[in-house]
Amino acid sequence: MPGPALRRYLYGTAMITGAAIMIVEILGAKMLAPYVGTSHFVWTAQIAVALIGLASGYALGGWLADRSPRLTWIYGAILGAAVWLCGTVLVCEPVAYACLRFKVAAGSLLAALILYFTPLALLAMVGPFFVRVVAPSLTAVGTTVGRLTALSTLGSVLGTLLIGYVLIPLLPNSVTILVTAGLLGAVTAAYFLLWERKQAAPVIVSLLLAGFGGWIGTLRPVLAQPAGWNELYRANSNFGLLQVVEDVRGQQRFYLNDLLTQNTYDPAAGRSQSLFTHMLYGLAHAYTPQLRDALCIGLGVGVVPMQLAREGIQVDAVEINPDVVPLAQEFFGFEPERLNLTIGDGRHFVGTVGKQYDTIILDAFLGESPPSHLMTREALGAMRRCLRPGGTLVMNTFGDFTPGRDFFLASLLLTLETQFQSVKVHDGATGNVFFVAADQPELRLLRTPSLESVPIELQDQVRYTFDNLREPQRWRGRVLTDDYNPVDVRDAVNREALRRRLALHSRPS
Repeated sequence: MPGPALRRYLYGTAMITGAAIMIVEILGAKMLAPYVGTSHFVWTAQIAVALIGLASGYALGGWLADRSPRLTWIYGAILGAAVWLCGTVLVCEPVAYACLRFKVAAGSLLAALILYFTPLALLAMVGPFFVRVVAPSLTAVGTTVGRLTALSTLGSVLGTLLIGYVLIPLLPNSVTILVTAGLLGAVTAAYFLLWERKQAAPVIVSLLLAGFGGWIGTLRPVLAQPAGWNELYRANSNFGLLQVVEDVRGQQRFYLNDLLTQNTYDPAAGRSQSLFTHMLYGLAHAYTPQLRDALCIGLGVGVVPMQLAREGIQVDAVEINPDVVPLAQEFFGFEPERLNLTIGDGRHFVGTVGKQYDTIILDAFLGESPPSHLMTREALGAMRRCLRPGGTLVMNTFGDFTPGRDFFLASLLLTLETQFQSVKVHDGATGNVFFVAADQPELRLLRTPSLESVPIELQDQVRYTFDNLREPQRWRGRVLTDDYNPVDVRDAVNREALRRRLALHSRPS
């Protein structure tokens, strides 16, 4: 039976390991995101591995406690978790690339198993083991279990809040994992120094060696810039790794979010070199009868909202990731004072704004795909209600017209047609597909697209996209609703192909 001081230390350990479990569970998916994406497959794999690890740890901890209830065993398990987490910093990238040979569902599951099953299982051993050690008698088992479970759960809550609101926005993921390992290591080292001094030396040496290896891993940047490019900016955020890279001649600048190119920019001319920015701007002007005010859902780096605002159009913009704003100001000429910027979710905004616009430009992406909750019948209905009579909804998406791979495009067309009388689909033949919808009997071009602001090398492609009207086969899709929206699964083959291509393209040679 442990004394009062040791018992309090065990309770504190239960809280810290509970926090560490949640940090590892959430951060594991974030560390894999640049390679395998952020689809529900990735989160499903991470949660499944976490649950398998916890179940295994609970069973192993209970078995070990009944056979040898020595605290050195359980603090050895915490030490093992700390050392393993240090190792994940070193091997996350090669493991992720090795798993890219499989489909995203299997690959993300395998990567999560290799990287995070073991530390989660080791940490889960703490609860049942401590019950065996702390409970003074059978009559007090219920109280002991309740207290330890409550403290561990409280630690998990604190860990969840810490990782979600503090650590991810402020620190690189590799540093956060290393800090978590360091905290577990400190708990272990303190136990051995205070209660098992004869065994403290090898524990501390192991922690120092593992910590040094993890520190070496943090010095190697995730997805280092390719040769011939300079990285101008890198920051972690709640919505992925943000990077700005520029060619050595300073003629082309890219904004990347978890490898996905969000925009290509000419710093000297101060204009975008990406097709989709010119198409969104041009389609809104070409189809909208009168353009006095606009809502942009998805700021990007502010290119399209700034084009509109400079013409005297009143612009409201909604951006879910606040970390994009200073990046856009510093590297892409964004001037937030020229428009009304709201940090938040576009779906919430259109449901509460109580205002109407001449056009809504929807260019929101989460990783390699548009957020599916913005593509449902209910979401599009809310957008329609935010449009004045004759107003237009202009959307940028990624899609494939190939039979068997066109579920998303066909479904989006069907869903738009439940809310709007007319829908046009412009195919850029580059993966970008643009939808224009309006609640009017016939949607037609009212103005010839102006190419004055379009770079010469893009003008032919812009003309082609304006002329290239296509329709996916409706029977291949279904109306998407908040209650049933299977697009993430049905479009997975396209999204995982894009993610794999991006990740392999950026793989260090």
